[in-house]
Amino acid sequence: MPAAEKNSQILSIDIGGTSIKACILDVKGELLSEYTKVPTPKNATPEVVIKCIKELAAKLDQSFVKISIGFPGYVKCGVVFTAPNLAKNKWKDVDLAQLISDTFGKPVRMVNDADQQALGIVSGKGFEIVFTVGTGFGTALLYDGDLLPHLELAHLPISKNKDYDDYIGNKAFNKVGKKDWNERLQRIIEIYKTVFNYDTLYIGGGNSKEITFTLDPNIKLASNKDGIKGGAKLWDLEEKFHVFTTHPKINNK
Repeated sequence: MPAAEKNSQILSIDIGGTSIKACILDVKGELLSEYTKVPTPKNATPEVVIKCIKELAAKLDQSFVKISIGFPGYVKCGVVFTAPNLAKNKWKDVDLAQLISDTFGKPVRMVNDADQQALGIVSGKGFEIVFTVGTGFGTALLYDGDLLPHLELAHLPISKNKDYDDYIGNKAFNKVGKKDWNERLQRIIEIYKTVFNYDTLYIGGGNSKEITFTLDPNIKLASNKDGIKGGAKLWDLEEKFHVFTTHPKINNK
C-alpha cells in the first residue's frame, strides 16, 4: 500500500443499541481490516462506550489518522443530545467526539449512525432515504449524496401512545412477531411514500433480514458492512453544522 494511502487510514465506528462495531477503512471506503464488534453493554454510559471503542481499536491497525463515528441519537457539532437506546439520563449534552478525540489524540467526525450508514449506501442521485430497523428506527435523508440536517423521525408519534421506535423497534418485533412487524413496516413505507415522495429508499439494520414482503423496485436492502464504509465519505463532506471536526485537546500519541 502506498505510504500516502496508509497515512490516511480511518477508524470507522458504528455505535448501536445492540452492538458496537469498528473497522479500518481507506480513503475510498474499502475495508482494510476485519469487521469487528462487541455487544453494547446494558448500562451503556459514555465511559462504558469509550471503553468498548478502545477494546475494538486495540485489535486493529494503529496507523489510522482520523476517526469516524455513527451514534444512535441526535448529534450536533460532535455533542450528543439524545441516546434513547443507551443508558437513560446519562447522555444529555455529552461532548463524545471531544472525549474520543482526546482519548486517541486524533481528529473525529461524529454524526447520527443512520446518517453515517447512509453515506456508505446511497447512489448519490436524487432524494434518497435510509431506514435502519434494529434496536430502534433510524432515518437519514440525502439529496444528490449530500446529507440533509438530521431529523429524529423515530420520535414522531405514529399512534396515540407509540412513536416509530416503539412501533417498529426490536422490542416491538419480539412482542408482536414477524407477521405483524412486517405489516407495520409496510404501513411506515406507505406513509413515507406519501410524505416524502423519495426516489430511492434503502432499508438496513439487523431486522431487515426479517422482511417477508415484496419490495418496490425503488426500495433496496443494505448491509451494516456497506454502511460502515460511510465513515470514509464522512471526511469528504464540507464541514457544516451537522458535520463538524473535533480536534484533540490532549495529544495521546
